[in-house]
Amino acid sequence: MSQNPESSVATTVCSNCHSAMPAELRFCRNCGFRLGTSFGDSAQQYGGIVASGSAPLAPKKRRRLSGMTWVFVGLLVFFVGAAAFTAIINPIRHRSVNFGGIKQIVTKSYIGVDGFDNTDNGVTFGSVDAPGGPADKAGLVGGDIITKFDGQDIHNEDEISELMEKTPIGKTVDVEYLRDGEKKTTKLTTISVDEFKRLQREFDKRPEGKGQFGFDDDETERVQVPGPTPGKTIYGVKLNRILNSRPADLAGIKQGDVCVEFDGVPIRTSDELLMRVRRALPYSTVKVVVFRDGQRLEIPVKIGKQ
Repeated sequence: MSQNPESSVATTVCSNCHSAMPAELRFCRNCGFRLGTSFGDSAQQYGGIVASGSAPLAPKKRRRLSGMTWVFVGLLVFFVGAAAFTAIINPIRHRSVNFGGIKQIVTKSYIGVDGFDNTDNGVTFGSVDAPGGPADKAGLVGGDIITKFDGQDIHNEDEISELMEKTPIGKTVDVEYLRDGEKKTTKLTTISVDEFKRLQREFDKRPEGKGQFGFDDDETERVQVPGPTPGKTIYGVKLNRILNSRPADLAGIKQGDVCVEFDGVPIRTSDELLMRVRRALPYSTVKVVVFRDGQRLEIPVKIGKQ
């Protein structure tokens, strides 16, 4: 007896049209209904709507991102985030402060001086920093006393530091200060820490080099001398040691002379004198004003090179 080969094939019955179909098929050849599901299940799978007399559509497969696509997305997010972070952080001084135990980065403007110290009527500083800074352009010199900054009275270094953090970088402000007891005003434009450092680097790498005067800067002191008007005194820097055969010595500067002006700039602190000497171009001739035994002398000095 011959056996029907089709009788050994496993079959399933479509729950929609009740046609017998090979078990390996997923959809009915007759009506297109998904095999192995009830009518209600199929309707729910296609959003609960099945058109009468039409074959339900097969469900669409979700497209998944490949591994390389995820790598590309990750790199894109990284570079965009890095660019945004740089744009925000660049104009900000990298200094963190604690507010309730949370560290935060605060903006700080710079005016180009070597720090502030408390004094009567305001704050003072030792010297301006590298050439081209805000304080330098504004005509400030070491020993000046800042009494008002951007309309705010200044009483101590904490107040000026807070104002530096609140003042936008690049803002032009009014500054009131005292020099030799006389009230003066000027304007300056604040800079960022990056610009401040750039000016310092350019000065340190200046092709001409730095100037040499020929005195021991550790052997100086700030003293008072007669001022330009009777009964008034000003400060100068007493030179307690002049080095032999150096520019100051060769020009006739003597030990004990009190320097009050260097190349047209008032000298009121030792730090300012040292900075002005370094800023002087080597082999140039500058006018140095000193007091010697109560007499005011103007002495031209040919600057050496460090």
